[in-house]
Amino acid sequence: MQETNKYTVFNIREYLNGQNGELGEDELFQILSEFSCEKNKDVERFAKDQSVEFAKKQQSVTYLVFSTEDAELVGYFAITIKPITVNAEPFSNTVRKKLARVSELNELNHTYNLAAYLIAQLGKNYHNGANERITGEELFGLAMKQIKQLQYLAGGMVVFLETSNEEKLLSFYQAIGFQRFDSRLSESAGYEPHELVQLLKIIK
Repeated sequence: MQETNKYTVFNIREYLNGQNGELGEDELFQILSEFSCEKNKDVERFAKDQSVEFAKKQQSVTYLVFSTEDAELVGYFAITIKPITVNAEPFSNTVRKKLARVSELNELNHTYNLAAYLIAQLGKNYHNGANERITGEELFGLAMKQIKQLQYLAGGMVVFLETSNEEKLLSFYQAIGFQRFDSRLSESAGYEPHELVQLLKIIK
C-alpha cells in the first residue's frame, strides 16, 4: 500500500488475498462497479471486466487510488512488464547508450529488443465528480512512484505507455519526458481498431 497526504493506493491483490477481514473480492467488485470513464470506455471496461482476471493470471496488476480524506475512489492505474522493440533512430546517443544497457541490439534493422515497465491503463473516476479530486499529473505521478519502487527492487530503466493519437494526450506525455518510438492498432474485441501511439521514458 502506498500512502500520501492526499491519496492511498491499494494493490488489488490486497483484496484478492483475503488477508484483511474488511477486504475481499466481493468488496473489490463493488468498488469497481462504481468506476466510470465516459471519455475512454477502454479504461472503464478494463477496470470492471478485466483487472481482476489479469491480476489472477499475473498479466498485470491494478492499483486503486482513493482519497485519504473519505476513501472515495478517484482513479486507478495498471502496471505490467512487456517486451518491446524500439527503433533507435529518433533518439539521442545518450538515450541509445542507456537503452543498450538493458536490451539486445538487432544490427540488421538497428532496433533494440528489451523488457520494460508498461503503464497499461491510467484513468480517473468520473462517477459523482470524483475526477475533480485528482489531476492527471497526480495520478501519473503515483503510477511512476510505484514503478520506481519496482525498479529499486528489480532494476530496469525503461517505462512505456500507449495512448490515442490525440494532440492533447501526446503533448501531456511529451512534456513529462516521454518520446514516441512506434505505433500500433488497438485490438479491443468488438470495437473498431484505432491507432495507439507508443512512447517511452528512461527512468532515472
